[in-house]
Amino acid sequence: MVNMVDQKKIDRINELARKNKAEGLTPEEIKERDALRKEYLANFRKNFRARLENIEVVSPEEYERRMKGKKNN
Repeated sequence: MVNMVDQKKIDRINELARKNKAEGLTPEEIKERDALRKEYLANFRKNFRARLENIEVVSPEEYERRMKGKKNN
């Protein structure tokens, strides 16, 4: 699948969010948070797009045929 944001970066985003609520962020931390969020959202969109591109719309009849074929296997 498409590259994912590693858990350390997600943990850092959450850490900065908690700190922002508790005491506020420095200008450097705000820049870091914004960059991490931007990277996370770009990855999310890329993964979501990939999933959407793999969706195939079929008629109810075609669906039934496919399901019967899977039951026989």
